Amino acid sequence: MEDLTGARVLVTGGTGSLGHAIVRRLMAGDWGLPQYVTIFSRDEAKQHYMRLWYAKRLKATDDIVYEQHEERPPLRFIIGDVRDYRALSRAVPGHDVIIHAAAMKQVPICEYFPAEAVATNVDGTKNLVRAVHEHGHDVKVVVGISTDKACKPVNVLGMTKGIMERILTEANLLPGSTRYISVRYGNVVASRGSVVPLLQSQIMRGGPVTITTPDMTRFLLSLDQAVDVVFEALHHAGPGECYIPRVPSAKIVDVAKALIGDQDIPMIFTGIRPGEKIHEILVSEEERYRTIERGNYYVIRPMLPELTEDDLGSCGLPRAYSSEHTSLNVEELTRLLQEFVAREKELDDMLA
Repeated sequence: MEDLTGARVLVTGGTGSLGHAIVRRLMAGDWGLPQYVTIFSRDEAKQHYMRLWYAKRLKATDDIVYEQHEERPPLRFIIGDVRDYRALSRAVPGHDVIIHAAAMKQVPICEYFPAEAVATNVDGTKNLVRAVHEHGHDVKVVVGISTDKACKPVNVLGMTKGIMERILTEANLLPGSTRYISVRYGNVVASRGSVVPLLQSQIMRGGPVTITTPDMTRFLLSLDQAVDVVFEALHHAGPGECYIPRVPSAKIVDVAKALIGDQDIPMIFTGIRPGEKIHEILVSEEERYRTIERGNYYVIRPMLPELTEDDLGSCGLPRAYSSEHTSLNVEELTRLLQEFVAREKELDDMLA
C-alpha cells in the first residue's frame, strides 16, 4: 500500500490518546487524504467532544453533527464495543484499512480485572478478525497496536497483547487477501495514564513526585512517532510481521529530574506496582533470531513457517532489545521532552 489516498479507514478505539493522534494525522493527509475516516469506540462522551473539536465549535448545536471541510475527508463516528461481534460486523463493511487501537492498557487495572482485559484485548481481536473474514471482503490490511509488555510478559496486559499479536498472525492463514500485521512499541509520552502526564500533574501540585524504583527504565517515544510506526507498517509490513521502532530509553528517575528542572520538588520511591517490570523489552532473546532491520525499524518475522517465504539469513540483533541499555541522560531528556511538547502543539494547530 503506497499511501492512503482514497482509502476508507476504520479506527477502533479512535477516541483514545493514540487513536486520536492517528485520526489527526489521517485528517491532515500526511499519508494521502482518505475517502473517509470512521471512529469506532464505546465512549459517547469522547466521541461528542472529538466531533466538536473537528467541527471547530465550542459548544454543541442541535443541527450540527459534523461540519464538512473541502480540504479534509469526512469523519464518521460509530458507537460500539470490540467485545460485541455484531457491532463490529456492522462497522467493518465499507472499509479498506483497519487500525485496531481499542484496548485495555493500564497495567494495574488489568491485574485487578484480568478477565476484562481478556474480553477486550483478546476476544475483541478475535471478533474483529471474524468480522473482517465474514463481512469485510474489501479490507486490504488490519494493523493491531501492541506494546513492549507483550514481549516476555509478566503482567496481564502483556499476556493479552501477546495473544493479540498471535491472533493477527494466524489470521493470515484464513482464505482471502487481507493482510494482518502488528506494531509494538514502548511508553508513549503523552498518552493518557502514561508516566509523563502523571509526573507533570504531581509537579504542578508541588510534589512529591513518586517513582517506583531508582532502577526502572522505559523506552520513550512521542504520539507522533507512534503513529509513524503504524503508517510505516501499513506501507511495508508483510503478512504476520511486527514492526518495532528504534527509539531511546531512559531511567524514569531521570525523566522526573528533567521535568522538575530547577524547582524544589521532593521525590519519593514507592515500590513496584502490580505487574510492572524493572526494564521493558521490545525484542526478546528468542525473537532476535527472526528479527531483521528495515530502514529505521526492527521487523519480527512471523513464527509460522507458512508466512515466511525466504531465508532470514543472519540475525539482525546481537542481543535482546531492552530498555536496560539506556541512551538518554537528564540534559538530553529535557531537550527531547521539549520537542515532544512542541510537536504536540504543532499537531493541534494542523486542523485549526
